[in-house]
Amino acid sequence: MVRIEREIFGKKIAIEAGKVARQAAGAVVVTCGDCVVLVTACMGDDRKVDFLPLTIEYVEKDYAAGRIPGGHLRREGKLSDRETLSSRIIDRPCRPLFPEGYSFDTQVIATVMSADQDTETDVLAAVGASAALTMSEIPFEGPIAAVRVARIDGKLVINPTNSEGMKADLNFVVAGSRDAIMMVEGGANQVPESDVLEALFFAHKEMQPLIDMQLELREKTGNKPKKVVAPKDLLGVSKVEVESFLKPRLAEAVRIVEKHARRDAFSKAKEALLAQFAPPTDVASDAKKGVLGHLFEDVLYSTVREMMFTTGKRLDGRDSRTVRPISIELGLLPRAHGSALFTRGETQAIVSVTLGTDQDAQKLYGITGESSKPFMLHYNFPPFSVGETKPLRGPGRREIGHGALAERAVKAVLPPMTQFPYVTRIVSEITESNGSSSMASVCGASLACMQAGIPLKAPVAGVAMGLMKDGDSCVILTDILGDEDHLGDMDFKVCGTQKGITALQMDIKIKGLDKKTLEQALEQAKEGRLHILGKMAEVISQPAESLSEYAPKIVTMKINPDKIRDVIGPGGKMIRSITESCEVKMEVSDDGTVTIASNSAKRIKDAMAIIESLTQEAEVGKLYNGIVKRITEFGAFVEILPGTDGLVHISQLAEGRVNRVTDVVREGDLIWVKVLEVDRQGKIRLSLKEAIEERRAAGAAD
Repeated sequence: MVRIEREIFGKKIAIEAGKVARQAAGAVVVTCGDCVVLVTACMGDDRKVDFLPLTIEYVEKDYAAGRIPGGHLRREGKLSDRETLSSRIIDRPCRPLFPEGYSFDTQVIATVMSADQDTETDVLAAVGASAALTMSEIPFEGPIAAVRVARIDGKLVINPTNSEGMKADLNFVVAGSRDAIMMVEGGANQVPESDVLEALFFAHKEMQPLIDMQLELREKTGNKPKKVVAPKDLLGVSKVEVESFLKPRLAEAVRIVEKHARRDAFSKAKEALLAQFAPPTDVASDAKKGVLGHLFEDVLYSTVREMMFTTGKRLDGRDSRTVRPISIELGLLPRAHGSALFTRGETQAIVSVTLGTDQDAQKLYGITGESSKPFMLHYNFPPFSVGETKPLRGPGRREIGHGALAERAVKAVLPPMTQFPYVTRIVSEITESNGSSSMASVCGASLACMQAGIPLKAPVAGVAMGLMKDGDSCVILTDILGDEDHLGDMDFKVCGTQKGITALQMDIKIKGLDKKTLEQALEQAKEGRLHILGKMAEVISQPAESLSEYAPKIVTMKINPDKIRDVIGPGGKMIRSITESCEVKMEVSDDGTVTIASNSAKRIKDAMAIIESLTQEAEVGKLYNGIVKRITEFGAFVEILPGTDGLVHISQLAEGRVNRVTDVVREGDLIWVKVLEVDRQGKIRLSLKEAIEERRAAGAAD
């Protein structure tokens, strides 16, 4: 067994191998405090495909937090959104580090087996995935490391606890190699680009000991030789001849601006290539088609980049900094509480906003405990958006990831629940796609929120940046197309306001990005974002003054927490009676906040009146018309409010001496009394004689 341990920013992290899961190609246990994550890597057979068959799964076990799963089966089911997003965080920095042509089934599984509920385990799993791959024979060109960086009270912190992270104004997961940053995912509270850049490279510096640990682990576990990936057999096909055949055809095709016409030209060029070099009469025709398909992608890749570097023109004729034409329409969906149609080039999203009450919040259950989620943004990518036919299934990893990014970007500018007590659900339906549909979702969500009357702190927009790098030459692309994403080296999504960044997501296909390139990408993204915000402001610059007539009306009122039991009633009888009779929804918080929701303002007013009557408190000096509930030798107890009694002492019943209480009042009498005092224990002193005098002076009849 080998155990490597280091202190990373005040926390001890250990990587252990050789004790558990020894039949896997690589297996490590990563620990930090009470958190334990088992990560394994295995390699299967060669699938002989032209893509990397890599799957990475991050799984949280309920026993890790001492919990028994809910549901009928009482066992873990499919991956939650949190697990899916964590799987993506591990996958994205690892995927570019497999050699070209590697097509063996490869699976990495990270299992959270112990969790202290205040430490994020996704970055531990990412380190473990890299370590398991690095120590194995799998030809992984790592290692990489991952940390979470947050800024709390102006100070950068590595791997903060969950409670610390709640106070951060930026919080990113950063993954990188020895030399460069490879992946970024996270959000910020309108933080300037320069501060974000500082945080990212601070994280890169602090993650280096984690890379050292993995290299040491590899040495101490035998430094297994990596599997050699043989060069692809070209089956006698000449690369030079293929390039000579394709170049003129593709050089013409890449200048076609419209996406489908351009794709058709690509298809015709490929068909001509296959007819020329793999005719049906060739006995090796089927095998050669795979080789030719691979060579076609290589020539297309080089042709697009050559056009960019030599002419400065992109596939749709733009230069590197221009954002595609934008059009916006608000209120497209009459019954939605807010809606927007956002179109940028050939990318389009219909975004709707639905407002609800506390009861509509999503309930989350996991190893970090139970919580309520009052804001949701869901992203849907139907096949018709790209002119394809596919079965409709539940949201895939990509849809969950894009929705989470857009949600993070918009959440940063939402008002607090104390100011706007609505649960909000946003749905982005992608109706056309040719690059950066998640960023269209961010823009559409901001517009729909303002049209719905949600008082955003500021409008937010997003733009996707690309990169084409050839040696020392480098071009940053603003607002990339789908083909530029496929043929480029980077997909860097930046969301924010006029003031600063609210969300980032970066994926790259090369070995990493240096500081200068990343700084340039952020500055160019800011330029693009401000342009888009300007276009949005031309349509709507301030939230609507009123909500949709179809949105629920929500009112909050405060009551004495001691009166909560009166509003709830025995077994919830009273609150049920109020909600049913007034046809409203109600929530009562422990601090005495009562939230009432209905589509009718009158019903809300009726419910408030009942609650006020149940929770009124006696005011000194005020007159009340109460019922005598009980007679004693020393006075009478009078109910002045529902459930609230006070004592009229015998000396306060009338002027002069009163021999017996029953000489003045009897049980059941309705009398006016004045509150003289409410002591610290809540006991109330009343006076009948002063009430009579005050009413007589005011000219009131008895």
